[in-house]
This record gives sequence, structure tokens and C-alpha cells, in this order.
Amino acid sequence: MRKLFFFAFVVSLGGFLFGFDAGIISGVMSYAGPQFNLSDWQTGWVVSSPSLVAMFAMVIAGRLSNFFGRIRILKIAALLYTLSALLSTFSISFEMLYLARMLGGLAFGAALVLVPTYIAEISTAKNRGKLVSVQQLNIVLGFFAAFLSNYYFNEAYASGNHVFLTELNIWRWMLGVEVIPAVVYLTILFFVPKSPRWLFSNQKNTVAKEVLIRIHGFEIAKQESITILKRISNDKLNTKAKLKDLWKPSLKFVLTIGLVLGILQQITGINAVYFYATSIFKQTGIGTNAAFFSGVLLSFTTVVFTIIAMFLIDKIGRRPLLLVGMAGISLSLLLCAYGFYQATYELSVKDVMQLKHENKINLEQFAGKVFQKDTAFKNEMKTALSSQVYALNEGAILEVATNINAKLVLIGILGFIACFAFSLGPVMWVMLSELYPNRYRGLAIGVIGFVNGFVSWLVQQIFPWELSKFGSAFSFFVFGIIAFVGFFILLKLLPETKGRSLEQIEADLIN
Repeated sequence: MRKLFFFAFVVSLGGFLFGFDAGIISGVMSYAGPQFNLSDWQTGWVVSSPSLVAMFAMVIAGRLSNFFGRIRILKIAALLYTLSALLSTFSISFEMLYLARMLGGLAFGAALVLVPTYIAEISTAKNRGKLVSVQQLNIVLGFFAAFLSNYYFNEAYASGNHVFLTELNIWRWMLGVEVIPAVVYLTILFFVPKSPRWLFSNQKNTVAKEVLIRIHGFEIAKQESITILKRISNDKLNTKAKLKDLWKPSLKFVLTIGLVLGILQQITGINAVYFYATSIFKQTGIGTNAAFFSGVLLSFTTVVFTIIAMFLIDKIGRRPLLLVGMAGISLSLLLCAYGFYQATYELSVKDVMQLKHENKINLEQFAGKVFQKDTAFKNEMKTALSSQVYALNEGAILEVATNINAKLVLIGILGFIACFAFSLGPVMWVMLSELYPNRYRGLAIGVIGFVNGFVSWLVQQIFPWELSKFGSAFSFFVFGIIAFVGFFILLKLLPETKGRSLEQIEADLIN
């Protein structure tokens, strides 16, 4: 069991890098965005461009791994992670920054598909759910490490104790740290064996049996070998799976479930919160430093509830976790919407004088004026100061102007994160690794990953524009209603796969 967990943990460090990149960019854009004077759409593009590339990588990686093996493709992904981190750090333009991040998108697109596939193929029915969830644990650990790193860099810069950190280079230091885990991941992948199911399907039976014995011991390896070979024989895996095969009547039900899960995981706004966490917390008026610290609290909450999910997923099952989680997600998002809806914005003369900026005289005309909507307030500020100057000082301006129940919004966001962390986060990938026959697994997860990636990209791309155009209350309300509808869809469709082998699931849901 120790070796099994070790291999699962090592492989899923690709998820750690995805989480680290996603968490890092949240803080990076607070400095890089104003420095490059990016519009809402350009900001969205820098943040979302990796997800756009990732959805194509998800489709290609599954097919490539069928020919070259899961581990070999993951090594290439680790190398791309490293190059992406280096090039992002030394970006000299908006274009160079998003192109460098696209390399990272190729990497985590491949990793998000291949990691759960590989772990499912080395696991037994008893521990598969827990082990596949290790990927989600590593993703959230990556978020936590990134938010913590950003927080310390921001604190060091704000305190003025480190002369090498300036307003112009702090975001480069934030990005540069990612090189370290990327190199570590590439190195330790050389200690991970190839997938035994992949080896069997490529007529490398002797090596496959040796790997199974190395992972599970002789007795379990013997039983697993018999089960796998029997299924391969029945499925005639030597016949190449085609994209059109996924729409066969026998696969229609499990494909529908996978697509619903893939869409719901992203369309409820999880990556809007993760990728723009610092910006979202600024909207509550708590200030820039507190916004960075709130990101650490957010990511720590994710880690705690992901660990809880790992202990529960093989005990109470996938379906209960998803249904309870979806209900909690909807309620939490609607609570956030209510909190932002109640907010008002007002600058007093004293507030204006406290602002540390030479253009504050332009704000004196707004002293005593109450704004009921965040969009109206921010538009007036941008007109008075210019968009770039406002972006550089947004945290300080909102801190003195915002009248909001910040604790209510914080409870809503943390509730959303917690519910996602024990439901849609880990359970979706577990179920995708279980629902499809060996012959179609890589292809099916790739297609659903493509859809998942497209929705993720869309949410990330439009979120800055959505906040600017419609405001925080409307944005969270939309996410909450989508989650509410999603709960009833899952209530009707979702099967339970707990405690059944991959072959039993196939027999029950397909044959």
C-alpha cells in the first residue's frame, strides 16, 4: 500500500503544478496587469489562455498516451511546465506572457487527463476513489503553496525590508518560484513504473505482471492480472477506439454523466474564484494585504476539505458527496451574491486625504456621494484617475470606500470552496476514471476534459469583464443559480460506483 500511495502521489504532482500556477496568477495580475496596462479582456486572456490550450492537450494526451504510455507523456508535460515558468518570469510584453503561459496549459492539460487515468489503472476497487483523489489533494496543495508564496512576497514588498523587490519585479519573483516544483516533478517521474493495464494492452505481459507485483504484492497482483487480461480479451483492445464510438448507444449514458460533471465542475465558477481570488477579496474592501492573506485562508480551507473527501469517498460513496456538495455550493454562492448586493460605496474627505497618491485631488468631487452599485463607483473612479492608476490603487480605494458585511461574503466564499473541495473537485475525476471501459477510457476522458477545459477558459476569460460590466452581486448570483439547477440534474442522473471494480462498473452501466 505504501508503494501504491507513493506512485499515486508522485504522478499527481502534476496537479500540484496546475494548482500552483492557478494560485500564483491570482497575485501576479495585481501587479503585472497595471504594469502592462491591460484591459479586462487582456487580463482575462493572460489568466485563461493556459486553459484554452489545455482543452486541446486533454484530447491529444489521451490518444498519445495509448501509444507511448502515460508516464512518458507526463515527463514531457513536466518539461513544458519548467519552460513555461522560466519564460513567464522573463516576459517583456503582454504577448510573451500569455504565450509562455500557453506552454504551461499544454502541460497541465495532459496531466489533468493522464494522472487520474494512471492512478485508476494501478489501483484496486477498494482504494481507487481515495487514490484518484490524491490528484485533487495535490491541486489544492498547489493552490495553498502559491497563495502562501504570494502572501509572503507581497508582505516583504509592502514592508520595504527587501531591496530587491519592487513594484516592477515582484510579480516576476512570484512566477519564478514555480520553476522549483516543475524541476522536482520531472526528476521524480523517473522513479514511477508504467501503467500495468497499458502494458497488458500493448502485449507486454511479463513487465506488466512485474509492475503489479511491485505495487501490490504477489497475491493481489495475480488476481488483478487475471481480471485485466480477461477484460482485454473480451474487449479486443487491439481494435483502435475511434471518436465516433463514444456516441454508441451503449456508451451514451456514461458519456452524458461525464459531460454533465465536466461542465458543472467549471461553470459554477470555481476557477473564477481561484484565479481571481485576490481581486475578489479586494472588492470587499479589506485592503490589498488582507486580500492576499484571505487567499491563504481560502486555499487552506480547500486542503482541509479535500482531505476529508479522501477519507469519505470510499466509505459513503460518490453520489452522496456530490449531491451534498452541489447543494452547499449553490447556497454559498447565493450568500456571496446577497452580501455584495447589500454593499454601498462612499468616499469622505478624510478618506480621500488618506489615500497615498498624487491624483487623489481628482477624487474630492466624490466626497459624500453614496454609490449603491460597485460598477457605478468603479467607473467613476476610472474616469477620474484613469484605468491604470485606479488598478494600481484599487485595494486602497475600496478599503476606505466600501461599506459591506465582509464576513458574510467571506463565509460564502469559504463555504463554496469547502463544498467544492469534497464534491465536484475530487469526485468528478474519480468518476471519470471509473465510468469508461479500458478501450475508451483515455479517449473519453480526453473529450470530457476538452469540454471541461473550454468551460474553464470561458469562465476565466469573461469574469473580469463580467465584474466590470455587471458587478460582483450579479456574477455570484448567476453561478449560484447554475449550481442550483445542477443539483437536480445530478439527483436524477448520477449512479454510485463505490466499491466496484472497473470491470463490474462496465458490466452494470454499459453492457
